[in-house]
Amino acid sequence: MIRYIEPAAAVLLALLWISPLVFAFWAAFHDVSDAVNFRLTAPLTLENFRTAWAGAPWLRYFLNTFMLVSLILAGQFLLCTLAGYAFAQTEFRGRDVLFILVLMQLFILPEVLIVENYQVAASLGLLDSIMGIGAPYMASAFGIFLMRQAFKSVPKDLDEAARVEGCGTLGVLWRVYVPAARPTYLAYALVSVASHWNNFLWPLIVTNSPSTRPLTVGLSLFGAPENGVDISVISAATVMVIAPLLIGFLIFQRQFVQAFLTAGVK
Repeated sequence: MIRYIEPAAAVLLALLWISPLVFAFWAAFHDVSDAVNFRLTAPLTLENFRTAWAGAPWLRYFLNTFMLVSLILAGQFLLCTLAGYAFAQTEFRGRDVLFILVLMQLFILPEVLIVENYQVAASLGLLDSIMGIGAPYMASAFGIFLMRQAFKSVPKDLDEAARVEGCGTLGVLWRVYVPAARPTYLAYALVSVASHWNNFLWPLIVTNSPSTRPLTVGLSLFGAPENGVDISVISAATVMVIAPLLIGFLIFQRQFVQAFLTAGVK
C-alpha cells in the first residue's frame, strides 16, 4: 500500500500544477458563463480568440518577442561557448577561482540589479529598445556551466586529432566541441527562450511604447482591470502567448531531458 503513496502524491501535485493551464484552455474556448460554471456540454467557440486578437497589436508583440529571444540566444551562444571552452579545456592561472565567481551569479536575483541595469541602459541610450531588454542577459552563468560540462565530456583524442590536421583553437572549437555539444545547445536554447519569452519585470521597466513591448508586457496591459475583465478573452490571449512555448517543448522534450542528464544536471 505504501508503494502507491508516492506515485499518487506525484500525480496529485502534477494535477495541481497543471490546473491553471487546463482552466485557461477551457475558458479560452467557452463563453464566460460556461467557463466559470464548467458546463461540460457547452459548445466550443473561437470568438474569444478573434476578440483578443483585435484588442491589441499582437503581431507586433510577437515580432518583438521573437527578435528579443533570438538576440539574447545568439549572444548567449557566443559568450557561453567561448567561456565554457576556456573553463573546460584551457589552463590559466586562477581558472577555478574565476569559475566559482561566475557561478556565484546564480545566487544573485536579476531583480536586485534592476536599478544598476537601468542606469547603464540609460547611459548607453538603450532604453525602450530590444537591445536594452536583452543586453543584461547575454552573459549567463548557467549557460557557461552547461557548456563547460558538455565540453569537458568531449574526448581529448578528438581535440588532438583536429590540431594534428592543422586546426587552430577556434577551428577545434567549431569543428569538434560545438558539434559534440549540440544536444546541450538545444536544451539550453529551450530554457533560454522559455525564460525570456516569459520575462516581465525588466521589459516592463525598460519599454515605453508598443513598438518594443514583448508579449508579457502586452498581455499585462491587455488584461488590466481598466480595460475590462473578460476571463474568457484574457484566457484566449494567454493561450496565444504560451502556445509557441508549449509546442516547442512538446517537440523537443526528449532532447531537453537527455541533454541535462548528459550535462550532469539532475
